[in-house]
Amino acid sequence: MTVTLVDPPAAAAQLPPLIRLDGVRKSFAAPDGGRFDALQSLSLDIGAGEAFGLIGKSGAGKSTLLRLINLLERPDAGRVLVGGRDLTLLPRRELRATRQDIGMIFQQFNLLQNASAFDNVAFPLRLHGRHTRAEIEQRVRECLALVGLADRADHYPAQLSGGQKQRVAIARALAPRPRVLLCDEPTSALDAETTRELLATLRGIHRELGVTLVIVTHELAVVQALCTQAAVIEQGRLIEQFPVAEVGSRGRSELARELAREQQLRVNETARELAYG
Repeated sequence: MTVTLVDPPAAAAQLPPLIRLDGVRKSFAAPDGGRFDALQSLSLDIGAGEAFGLIGKSGAGKSTLLRLINLLERPDAGRVLVGGRDLTLLPRRELRATRQDIGMIFQQFNLLQNASAFDNVAFPLRLHGRHTRAEIEQRVRECLALVGLADRADHYPAQLSGGQKQRVAIARALAPRPRVLLCDEPTSALDAETTRELLATLRGIHRELGVTLVIVTHELAVVQALCTQAAVIEQGRLIEQFPVAEVGSRGRSELARELAREQQLRVNETARELAYG
């Protein structure tokens, strides 16, 4: 698959981080009655406008880390700051309002099966009751058009392909105009061609809206195609962080070296395509 690297937004490096995880820890009860440490005193900064990849092996803690950013999981210790506000200190009502700034898409889409694509996208807008019917109508149409599904507004999930379902989920996440879009393995349930189409959709959203993307994935091609920065997570710890374009010179971990090798393969593939037409 031929991929295109995205250049980091120049302004992002000069701004304070939009997202800061400061010494976060999270553990879960284990079947034997003990505790499993999913995250261990992890700190991470993510700049505004970045497309940030969280990579690691299964069980490394990537999805738990992602779910801490909008407090779907609460840390046992540490701070979660978004836009300078510590979400762990917010009262319930303020947290609910702040979450409107943080959209999320899931591996299995999480659509309402008895609702049309239009009503799925409208759901978060109706839930918070701050919008008129006309405003909801306009915003839903805008979001469906943005993901290329303007002609599927009246279709139900059972009538949509996997890629279309995921694009409805993206439109729903974008409806409240979030500053951050969290993506938990968004391509893992899709075939290669649909993955390429979805990545093109996310790339377009990132460039057009400037929304900050944070994506958990085990697919290194996804990181290459979409991400400006990446962090390697192993056993609940941050191993390293680097600009994707510089992984060859700055990556140290096994996963980073694998990403660099795949990146070079893609560069060679592109060179051959240009040479032979």
